[in-house]
Amino acid sequence: MSDATTYEPRFKTLYREKIVPALQEKFNYSNPMQMPKLDKVVLNMGVGEAVADSKKIQTALRDMEAIAGQKPVATKARKSIAGFKLREGMAIGCKVTLRRERMYEFLDRFVTIALPRVKDFRGLNGRSFDGNGNYACGVKEHIVFPEINYDQVDSIWGMDIIVCTTAQTNEEAKELLKLFNFPFRN
Repeated sequence: MSDATTYEPRFKTLYREKIVPALQEKFNYSNPMQMPKLDKVVLNMGVGEAVADSKKIQTALRDMEAIAGQKPVATKARKSIAGFKLREGMAIGCKVTLRRERMYEFLDRFVTIALPRVKDFRGLNGRSFDGNGNYACGVKEHIVFPEINYDQVDSIWGMDIIVCTTAQTNEEAKELLKLFNFPFRN
């Protein structure tokens, strides 16, 4: 056995030590497998300007990789739309799915660093749940993340952040995210 200690993200430790007992107390789960937990986080960035300039998508992919710590996939147009000068198969955005340690690391940076840097931030909308325990929110500027060097950015894009949980109801999912310090507005 080696002496090297394994690293565990702060939010994963928080979940194990504080959130699980709090959820157990509030919802009275009989089986520990009923406990809602984070499943994955999907980041999506639409780059409409990529229609006119194909270099924009490369910049977006690089920025998304810096934010997520994982290589993103370019999303392509499914059909042509002449009004937007869009052709089928043209790259118009990027997405990445985070799981396990990377997911916890991202959420930690999102809640503690990125959200406080958002201009005129008054809290997240508490009604953006889909009914199955998943939460979606967005940021208008991707430069709120500390990994992005503001001086090297030529375009500012918004991005969608979808947090998928194993919760069965919106109430359980909201409580889980509240315990992860998500700043919901009243």
